[in-house]
Amino acid sequence: MPKDTIFTIGAAMKAADLSTFSDWLISGQRDLEIQDAIFSDVLDGDWQAVAAQINAALDGYNGRLGIHGPFIDISIMTRDPRARELTQTRLLQGLEFGAAIKASHMVVHSPFKYFGDPFIPHSPELGQAAEIEQVHQTLEPVVAAATAMQCTLVIETIFDLNTNPLLNLVRSFESDYVRFSIDTGHVYITHLRGGPTPDQWAAAGKDLLAHIHLQDTDGRSDRHWAPGNGNINWYAFFKIIGQLETPPRLILEMKEPADILRGAAWLAEQGLAK
Repeated sequence: MPKDTIFTIGAAMKAADLSTFSDWLISGQRDLEIQDAIFSDVLDGDWQAVAAQINAALDGYNGRLGIHGPFIDISIMTRDPRARELTQTRLLQGLEFGAAIKASHMVVHSPFKYFGDPFIPHSPELGQAAEIEQVHQTLEPVVAAATAMQCTLVIETIFDLNTNPLLNLVRSFESDYVRFSIDTGHVYITHLRGGPTPDQWAAAGKDLLAHIHLQDTDGRSDRHWAPGNGNINWYAFFKIIGQLETPPRLILEMKEPADILRGAAWLAEQGLAK
């Protein structure tokens, strides 16, 4: 990618917010992530009507479209067969929703939760291979369904304090349809607990990085503030992703939808995006 690349920034939102941002999304053919499929009441309800609403709102849109998959009360790494079945059911429901809007990515949460030193939990010496196998058992039908619909599963940094477990997990699938996702706010928070900075995460996983949730924070909580409102070094981060051969999907994930355009404008003012 040329060093002077200016990235086009997109956003995550619910279907109900599309009418507010449709002109901005369509005029720039920006990356878009629909987040309604996070919620079980949507997946167990009339999600077809939600999908129809999305398709109508996006008439003329040809950008890279994806969804955030379900994650509430489920984990892709579990030894309990019944818990595994629930996770599979929810993620397959998410993909069915995604197929109805022609989504080409679905966000899945990393299963690695840390209690202690960044280099001890989830290490090869303490059962990493068995944990990865548990994830494979859970995701086998999900990866098959995603591959069939050409939808990439992007596994997002959540509580991860060490790049190796998550990147080893993604590599273990040996699939173009399983890739790596950074949430900049999440990894900044864990950086303050001993983990890598956002730009170090990007450098470590740049061969697998397909998706980014852009949000800022002071590190005290998962703020989902507009870039520029927290403490993240955005210049260092964009310098690393500017070296990637294929630009990842760049998704502003704001707590307040009103911050989407403000966050995009701040990045544009810094010469980092448009």
